[in-house]
This record gives sequence, C-alpha cells and structure tokens, in this order.
Amino acid sequence: MSIQQAGDQAPPRGHVRVVYLGPVAPHWRVDSDFGDRGVIEEIRQRILARLLLLPPHDPQFRRNRERVVRDAERENLILEWDLGLPEEGS
Repeated sequence: MSIQQAGDQAPPRGHVRVVYLGPVAPHWRVDSDFGDRGVIEEIRQRILARLLLLPPHDPQFRRNRERVVRDAERENLILEWDLGLPEEGS
C-alpha cells in the first residue's frame, strides 16, 4: 500500500508488514521481508509506539495509522497491513 509520486522512481528501501495480533495486548507485531536493519528497526519502534495500546476499532487508531503511513512514505518503505479482517470493498 505504498503510494509513490510521479517521477519518484527510487526503489523501496524496505518492506514492513504491520500485523494485528488480537484483542489482548500486545496488539501489534511488525515484520519485515527486506531492507536495511537499522531503518527497519527504527520504523518498527515508531510504529509500535504509535499503535501500542490501540486495537483497530479504537478511534485513535485511524489517526495513528495515517501517521504510520506517512512515516513509511517518508522512509520510502513498502507498508502492508494485516488486520485479520476482509479488505474493504471485497
């Protein structure tokens, strides 16, 4: 779910998948398929800090999810979400 602007042809620096683990804390896990370990660990810490106590149905989750998306875009990372729910519109 990465959005690249026209003309931005730099290859992604890595990939992160944010996985919802369920209603009991910790709610989230962040996995990575590839990328610089330092960059991935830094984004992982920021993601977990933003989502630590938030299940997906919490109103604050939507705002923090958008912040996570912007962080990933700034770092040129592929970001994938696994909320354990069917995709909207499916």
